[in-house]
Amino acid sequence: MDTGFVVKVYQDGDLIVRQGEVGECMHVIVSGKAEVLRQEGGRETRLAVLGESDFFGEMAIFDRETRSATVRAMGEVKAMPLNKKTLQKRVLEDPWLAFRIMEKMSQRIRELDRKLVAPRRVTKRLTQARKTKP
Repeated sequence: MDTGFVVKVYQDGDLIVRQGEVGECMHVIVSGKAEVLRQEGGRETRLAVLGESDFFGEMAIFDRETRSATVRAMGEVKAMPLNKKTLQKRVLEDPWLAFRIMEKMSQRIRELDRKLVAPRRVTKRLTQARKTKP
């Protein structure tokens, strides 16, 4: 069945998107795995490994800011780019798609919140412990 969607093929080590570039589309992984990497202070940190049916780059559709991370193929990856117009068309065809995207974005925000709040709690406890020592 021809869906009319283009699938791009990336080889091991190929950059699918690059941190700092302006993005105009999101990507859905059709097959394979890709790693999400963030460069900061000369260091590269792996944020996640994505697989089949995972998507990334959705923020580019909503806020038109630069990419916050690099996504690199781990072996052969087939990914389908979706620009804003195509995504809107797909959502009209399948309204649950919008729900699934919001659900995944919510999970990512909650995960980020946990990562940010946990160190603050530890710091607060250490500070309180130091204050209570004689």
